Amino acid sequence: MKTTVLLSTFAAILVLGIVSCKKESNHEVTVLPVWSNYNQSSGLLNNCIHDIAIDAEGNKWIAVTTYGTSGLEEAGLSKFDGSTWTSYTTTNSGLAFKRVTSVEIDKEGNKWVAYGQTEIGGGVTKFDGTTWTTYNHENSGLIGNQVTAIAIDSTGNKWFGTSWGLSKFDGTTWTNFNTNNGFPTDFIFTLYVDKDNNLWVGTLGAGVLKYDGTNWTGYNTSNSGIAEDIITAIAVDNKGVKWFGTSVSGLSKFDDRNWTKYDMYNSGLPFNDITSIAIDQKGVKWIGLNGKGVSRYNDSYWTNYSPEYGYLDYAVWCITVDKNNRKWFGTQNSGIFKLAD
Repeated sequence: MKTTVLLSTFAAILVLGIVSCKKESNHEVTVLPVWSNYNQSSGLLNNCIHDIAIDAEGNKWIAVTTYGTSGLEEAGLSKFDGSTWTSYTTTNSGLAFKRVTSVEIDKEGNKWVAYGQTEIGGGVTKFDGTTWTTYNHENSGLIGNQVTAIAIDSTGNKWFGTSWGLSKFDGTTWTNFNTNNGFPTDFIFTLYVDKDNNLWVGTLGAGVLKYDGTNWTGYNTSNSGIAEDIITAIAVDNKGVKWFGTSVSGLSKFDDRNWTKYDMYNSGLPFNDITSIAIDQKGVKWIGLNGKGVSRYNDSYWTNYSPEYGYLDYAVWCITVDKNNRKWFGTQNSGIFKLAD
């Protein structure tokens, strides 16, 4: 364990020319955020953050991975309780592999950890606070060991997206979906469960799929107004509007009737490669970008935060909002940034 010291906490008034801020009418706005940065010197295993989940006590559970081909950095799972860091690695815990890329927490408080960058030693691990249990293709019904996403629905089913298809685990029985049984694709990028318990599946090449517990409905470029068939991020706002991030075509909005596209050519979005989407308690959309930091959109104004202005990292891989509406951004190279605005 290691007690953290914030490396940098700073407040700044962001105006036009300091942070990119755009409305369709080009009005200027002023924002007063407070940023904090946590990195390896604070207590993180390393600075490459792929996912952040928050438990009922407010603890942050952080998927710390490695980036690039060397894989020599220490990685695994970090826990932060607000003052103390705890690290879980393959040498001091039951983690099956060090490249942790996803973490979700079920209603019993179990942590589900995925290893999304390998077929060897991959799968998912459940941590109940004491015992570590790993499920992989060899010892369970999990369809593949490269697990790219986790979602947990309101009835407690665990859904695992993989590069070999989709697996559902109800605690006893595994059910799999892939091209062998009529599923339109095998590679799953992202998963999201909405307030009505619909599962949304973002895929590589087949657009987005919705599962209502009985029927599957697909939305792709051939049958809808979605911008692209590679879906990298999904969120649903409190009005039920769906927001889909794509790999090269920006953001698609769907209100169950109409589609709207936002990209770097028709809006204030500065980059079209979207990695993550989160919606805060005020309904503001936060869009992580793979090359331009993060965009904030409140349905009128776009505000862009990027390293050119001293904020974040070029690649923001995940965004999580806590109960106090603070935003937690996981980055590729710079650890975690927390924003209180």
